[in-house]
Amino acid sequence: MLSECPIRGVVAMKLSSRTGAQPAAIDVAGKIETRGIEYIPEKDRHGKPAQLFPVWLSANVAYVYLLLGGSLIVLGLAPWQAFVVLAIGNLLWLVIGLLAISGPSSGTPSEVIMRAMLGVRGNRVFGAGLGWLTAVVYEGLNLAIGALAGFALIESLGIPVTALVEVLVAVVIGVVTFTISIYGHATIVRVSAVFTVVLGVCMLTLGGFVTTRATLHSVEPLHGGAFWAAALSGVVLVGAAPLSWGSSADYSRYLPTHTSKWRVAAWTAFGGWLPAMILGGIGILAGTVVDMSDPQTSFRAILPGWFYPIFLLILVLGSITNNVLTAYSAGLSLQAIGVRMSRARTVLIDAVIGGALCAYALLSASFLTGVSNLLALTVAYLAPATTVYAVDIVLRRNRYDGHQLHDERPGGPFWYRSGFNPAGVGAVVIGTAVGLLCVETTILTGPFAALTGTDLSIVAGPIVAGVLYVVIGKSRLMREGNR
Repeated sequence: MLSECPIRGVVAMKLSSRTGAQPAAIDVAGKIETRGIEYIPEKDRHGKPAQLFPVWLSANVAYVYLLLGGSLIVLGLAPWQAFVVLAIGNLLWLVIGLLAISGPSSGTPSEVIMRAMLGVRGNRVFGAGLGWLTAVVYEGLNLAIGALAGFALIESLGIPVTALVEVLVAVVIGVVTFTISIYGHATIVRVSAVFTVVLGVCMLTLGGFVTTRATLHSVEPLHGGAFWAAALSGVVLVGAAPLSWGSSADYSRYLPTHTSKWRVAAWTAFGGWLPAMILGGIGILAGTVVDMSDPQTSFRAILPGWFYPIFLLILVLGSITNNVLTAYSAGLSLQAIGVRMSRARTVLIDAVIGGALCAYALLSASFLTGVSNLLALTVAYLAPATTVYAVDIVLRRNRYDGHQLHDERPGGPFWYRSGFNPAGVGAVVIGTAVGLLCVETTILTGPFAALTGTDLSIVAGPIVAGVLYVVIGKSRLMREGNR
């Protein structure tokens, strides 16, 4: 690209020194990030792996983890069994940490890196395409969760919750969320550090109150087939949350190329795992004493009056921080699909669609049931897709050429066959099909799940996808990885 020409760079610096003008901000906190999915040259890389921790922690202090923890008790698991299931499901954060290491090596977001395993066109459908669809649905749900908590907060302060108030609350939450996303990476990193402190203190305080009121022996342990059916269903529900963050390279791509990949993986995984375990654990304990089908209301019975509004504020802020990352990645997905707009404008598109979905969710009588079904069904696709991504990183030894990944021309290095990589696309499609055969939800039960009475989608789909990807594409992958 002409903008990378050394001579032009020298001339630009001389002109800048003569006129007093400063180079345009690319990734500066408080200014709109001007870069989208483009390759990030080494001169623009900055930051340390530890900065990833608050980004992921603040984004995962979310209502959904309380709901997931409580759901394990609703499934019939005893508290100690629920904690084991919670720990196993959250091990998938290690995979999200692994995906993050592809950011510094490629200098591009996950939505572009997936071209390596799916092909340029294949990624537009099965990578960035389905990733965008999943993200905007989650945006709508997160906005609705924040709005519901906001309604309850307003009501707890003695203010009548009219239709106008509900609209204002939802709009304010949406504006704050998407404004941060539009400003971009550096602003997200800066704001996340503040949110981490505030939300962390509140989260631990909430845990203290709930722990003193929990009754650990109120539920008898499950045994035999009933236990395995409940446990596997629980792992699917819990595992769906980390699997929805398969775009972790989006937030590590600004780090220098030679940044320690182990630190990138560790800080990413730990940042997501910690709040997921703490809030999930709080949900489990709370489930022993209150109805966890509606935690926002039932928590009032076990919290001091002065802390209940703070609890609701935690839910509002958590929905914002969670959606900031979701909207940011969704904007990058639209660019990777082929939408020729700036990242800020693609986020605005997501804001409109997410807002519409939020309105639908708030008007739906089966909103919470829909959340659980969404989490379970998305595992059927997300688990195989994430597995293929992780296997690709291992087989290529995390060697990605950011310039080549942006070559979308027919015959380019990732064009494969008519723009599709048969190995990656085949593995994801077949793995998803197997996952759907094994899934069990209230709206869809696969034949294998109906036969066995257990949900094995989070196990069967990834295994099939991973094995197929290695078997079908190993020879070519190994040749490319050794270049």
